[in-house]
Amino acid sequence: MPHKPPQDVLAAFAAAGEPRLLDGGQGETWRVGGIVLKPAGLAAEVRWRASVLDALPDTDRVRFARPLRAASGDWLHEGWEAWHHLPGRTDPRRCDDAVEAGAAFHGLLADVPRPNFLAVRDNWWSRADRVSWDLDAVVRAPALRRLTAARVPVSVREQLVHGDLLGNVLYEPGLPPAIIDWAPYWRPTSWAAAVAVVDALCWHGGDAALVERWAHLAAWPQMLLRALLYRMLTDLEAARSRGEGWEPHPAYGPVAALVLGRIEGAQ
Repeated sequence: MPHKPPQDVLAAFAAAGEPRLLDGGQGETWRVGGIVLKPAGLAAEVRWRASVLDALPDTDRVRFARPLRAASGDWLHEGWEAWHHLPGRTDPRRCDDAVEAGAAFHGLLADVPRPNFLAVRDNWWSRADRVSWDLDAVVRAPALRRLTAARVPVSVREQLVHGDLLGNVLYEPGLPPAIIDWAPYWRPTSWAAAVAVVDALCWHGGDAALVERWAHLAAWPQMLLRALLYRMLTDLEAARSRGEGWEPHPAYGPVAALVLGRIEGAQ
């Protein structure tokens, strides 16, 4: 059972009322009035992300959750972070809209330097991301061998992106889409779009037409390949951490065939 934010945390962020658990946010995100609170991860990442979001300009193309300082002036209090609540609901069936919202958000981030914490961040997702891009990494899982062998070097500009767009865009009538739960990565913007497309293909009814609509993006077949590997390797990392064996979810099979078909067709 997730732990509610304690009273001293509520007081530090001037959150008045009874916390209500929100959907998503890995089951640990709470809303109190107009404030959203969540246990913080890597402190350096939380403080950096908050400082970047706090400084970004407003735009009529996309909203994003602004962070909230504690009474101390810090972005953290007793291991919790907070930000202002935004109206809207997620809808992972709206992949095209999520990709477009991501493009607007990434435009705001285009000149932000690469943060140092990315080199030391260590979790399922960061390990999977590094391996999916490392052409020299040895991946022993038989189900991944054909996919890893299909990778080739790419030369595409990298910048800060959101690595988990599809389920983290809010939609509200009359308002621009809103980005929440920013998961920062230093990758091409086309990779961030590819992650959203792969997620839609695997879990939300996306089809080959969705892949074609975004085929103009840089190094698209290779971005799809790396995005699929990233998701599958994250599952592998999670299984390893639990001491379990791993076999890929059946949903990955058709997507792998589609991605490999595009790569072979481009050769």
